[in-house]
Order: sequence, then structure tokens, then C-alpha cells
Amino acid sequence: MTTNKLWWKNGIIYQIYPRSFQDTNADGIGDLAGIIQHLDYLQNLGVDGIWLSPINPSPDHDFGYDVSDYHTIDPKYGNLQDFDRLLSEAHKRNIHVIMDLVLSHTSDQHRWFLESKKSVTNPYHDWYIWREGSPEGGPPNNWASIFGGLGWEYDPYLEKYYYHMFNKHQPDLNWRNPEVRSTMLDVFRYWLDKGVDGFRLDVFNNYYQDPDFRDNPKRPGINIRKFDAQEHIHDTSQPEMIEVVTDIRKILDEYPERYVVGETFLATPEQARVYIGDDRLHAGFDFALTNSKFSARAFGKVIQFWDALHGEDAWPNYFFNNHDQKRSATKFAKGEDDTILKLLAAMMLTVRGTPYIYYGEEIGMRDISLTRAQIQDPVGKRYWPLNVGRDGCRSPMQWSARENAGFTTGTPWLHVNKDYKVRNVENQAASPASLYMFYKELIQVRRKYSALNAGSLAMVPTKDADILAYERHFDNERILVLLNFSKDIKTYDLPTIDFNKWELVYAGNEAIISHMTEDKLHMPGFGFGILISRAE
Repeated sequence: MTTNKLWWKNGIIYQIYPRSFQDTNADGIGDLAGIIQHLDYLQNLGVDGIWLSPINPSPDHDFGYDVSDYHTIDPKYGNLQDFDRLLSEAHKRNIHVIMDLVLSHTSDQHRWFLESKKSVTNPYHDWYIWREGSPEGGPPNNWASIFGGLGWEYDPYLEKYYYHMFNKHQPDLNWRNPEVRSTMLDVFRYWLDKGVDGFRLDVFNNYYQDPDFRDNPKRPGINIRKFDAQEHIHDTSQPEMIEVVTDIRKILDEYPERYVVGETFLATPEQARVYIGDDRLHAGFDFALTNSKFSARAFGKVIQFWDALHGEDAWPNYFFNNHDQKRSATKFAKGEDDTILKLLAAMMLTVRGTPYIYYGEEIGMRDISLTRAQIQDPVGKRYWPLNVGRDGCRSPMQWSARENAGFTTGTPWLHVNKDYKVRNVENQAASPASLYMFYKELIQVRRKYSALNAGSLAMVPTKDADILAYERHFDNERILVLLNFSKDIKTYDLPTIDFNKWELVYAGNEAIISHMTEDKLHMPGFGFGILISRAE
């Protein structure tokens, strides 16, 4: 195992959804100036990097994930000068900046696609996936869109179909065209030359589709969406991706300490791991933890498997929340009580891997509720009420008890959670027992001990199914983490150590402090303990 400290490996990454972080010009939409305004907050929290959801120009049919220009900044967020200032101010605080790159598709307003639609002889026509209809009539094959309906849109002028895995306003690029491939790889160089520290690749394993455009097989069972009724073996995760991620890594390796993480789409953990390695991506996202049931056994199984898949050759990462997921506070917390959220944070910040924190997670933000008329997400508009979309987890950051939670002096693009007058950064920063202060303290504990930010992980079997236990090792540090996933008080017999004793490094939750007596750790409901023993 390497002992070299790297910001993305040993540190913590914080995801910002720019629309919802801080608005400085009263238009109701967050902006780059707003992010700059809160860099001191992020530094004090203890993060090492910020991942920005897309900030390229977009008509917002999918809120930034339909890009109309890869080489500049959307005016609603600012301009390139604002971005340069963000980079400079972040770097002064040792905060690294990760951009979100959406390279599998563009907006239908991108000039490339507008040219592509003009004629079949246009130089840009083959930059997208255009096909004749099937001989029987209708689309070229049975591929579906994850946003609903068919994955093919008919153009009556060209009398051809174009493919879109997502919204019809997001036509897929043809990565088999060498010009497309070369142009997309140059996007990396463009932003790296500006000083960007890394990239998060949106649905990167979706860059290629089956060259023969074969139908996807049907999936057994009852599926409400057409998309879920197929086995997606021909429209994603094609073998050509290995060469692409290798080329992407070569580009990043030309710049010191750069980082690339991929969102593997419709992939198992084993499939995600294939794209990670010394000559591939630094990391990949696996959704098993965020989709897990709330139990010691379920979480332990996910962690053990994901950690074992990486071995000593790669470094895992973990997250509970992002811009596409219902917030963990909404799923697991009991009312306004944050006890369970502290337990989950303790787990995520002490396992082997890079933790990702989604904005507002550190203060326990809950999803907002929306009426049908308030929904903006195209997924929610299409599938309501079975799926209300992703707006709930994208509400404005709750900075204070002032109007609109201090997010904007205008009308926010999404309404603020009604709990903002109590649940906000200012209130929690003034309360030693708050979730925010807990995050700050535990992040410092993680930073202090190499076993927690760089050490190996070994799961510890327990007799009690409600207790999750694991050890972290680095040099002479041995740390034992015990997590109680029950509402009941639990006592754990600590393992005997020759000539040494266990020292309690950190404990929780709330006013009931876990304590050791006679080599036992007593944990309150949803409590935990972090203990250390150093070899002589």
C-alpha cells in the first residue's frame, strides 16, 4: 500500500449543486460568486475538494446535464473570469476543484447537433447516432429512454431517427467517430490547462453502444417503465470503453495530482471496478451503499464487498447522497432527530475510502415536498406520482433563518424547506451538539489519524447482528470502530491486547456518551465508538 498522501485519496470531497448553493444577484439561481462567498465555510468544515455539478451552458431540459458548449461557463452562473477567480480562491485554501463532464450526449441546442440536422452530408451529421427506421417501419430497434418512451426521436426533415438514452433534448454523441472522440478528449486538456484539479464523468460507460444496434433482451417480471423491461446489454457498457478510460487517464497523468472519478451507469460493483486502476480511472461510484437497507449487516456486506474488490491496487469511495438520490436524512432519520445521521456519518468517515458529502448533508437537510405543479425535473413530470423526480434533494442550501434561508434575496428556483428557520448553518454552528459540529469534529479526527484516512480495513465479526465493527491499520496505529444500528443500549467486549489498552478517541451520540469500563464499550441507541491502540 502506498503511503503517499493525496488530496483525493486521503481527503474529503464535497459536492455542490451550483443552482442551489448561493445566489448573489437575486435571480433565484446559485452562482460561482456564491460558491466563492462560502469557501471559508468549506475550509472550516475540513473538505479537500469540491465537485461542481455541471456549470457549462445549458437550456436546462435536464438542468445542466444537457450541455450546449463545453468550453465556457453558463451565464446564469457567471463567466470564465468568475471561474478563474473560483479556482484561485479555492486553491488559496487548499481546496481542489472537480468539474462534472457530461460527454455521452449534448443538448439538442449545441451547434454540433444543429449542424447535424441540416443534411446527411453535413460534416457534423455523423457526430450523432442517426439511423434509418426498421424495414417494418418504426424506430431502428427497441432501445428505450430512461426518461420515458423510446430512445429514438424521428426527424421528419431527414426522415431518420436520432438516439437519446436520456431526454429527447439530449442526443447521444457518436463516439465511434474519430473526430468526436478526439474533440471530447481535448475537453479534458482545455480545463486542465485552466487549472482544474479533476473531473467527475457523468454516465461515462454510456459513451458507446452496440455497433450492430441489436435489440436489448426483455427482462422478466412486471416493470412499469419500458426502460426497466429490458436487459441493457447493447445500449451501454461496451468493451470499447476500456481503451477510452485508458486514454483519459494518460491525459490526466500529464498533469500533477489530477483526479478522475466515473459514474458507472446501470453497472454492478464488479463492472464498475473494471474501469478503475493505475492506467484507468482513479475511482468509480457504486450505488450499493446509498441503496442499502438500514442495518449493520446490510451496510457491512456492502463495505466488505466494495473494499475487497479494490484490494491494495485501488482506493474505494463512498457516498449516501447526491443530486439524483433521496437524501439519507429523509430516508433514515426519525423526525427532526439527527442521531441516526451522526451514526451514518461516523461510518462513512471511518471506512477505507474517499467520503463524498453532498451539500447540506452536514446539517441534515431533508428533501422538500412538491405539488405536481411545482415539479421541474423531467423525470418527475413524466412519472408522477409513481416517481416525483429529483427536485426534492436539490432545494436551496439553508444558511440562516433569514428569508429564503439566506440563499437568495429573490425568488428561489425551488422553494426552501420549511424547516430552514431551525435547521440552518448559523444555528448549528452555534450549537456544540449539532450535526454540523459533529461533522467538523469527526473530520478532524479522521485527518489526525493515518489509520482512518489511509489505513487498511478489516471487518470484525460480531455476535450481535446490530453492531457493525471493523479495524483500520496503518503502521503502529490500530483503530477499532464500533457502530450500534439498534435503538437499544449495547455493550461490546473489547478484544484483549497484550501490553496495551484501548483509548477512546471519539464517541457518540448526543448527551449519552459511550464509555469504557472493564474492557467493555457501552453504546447508547445508534451510538458508536472509535478506539485506538498503538503498538509499542
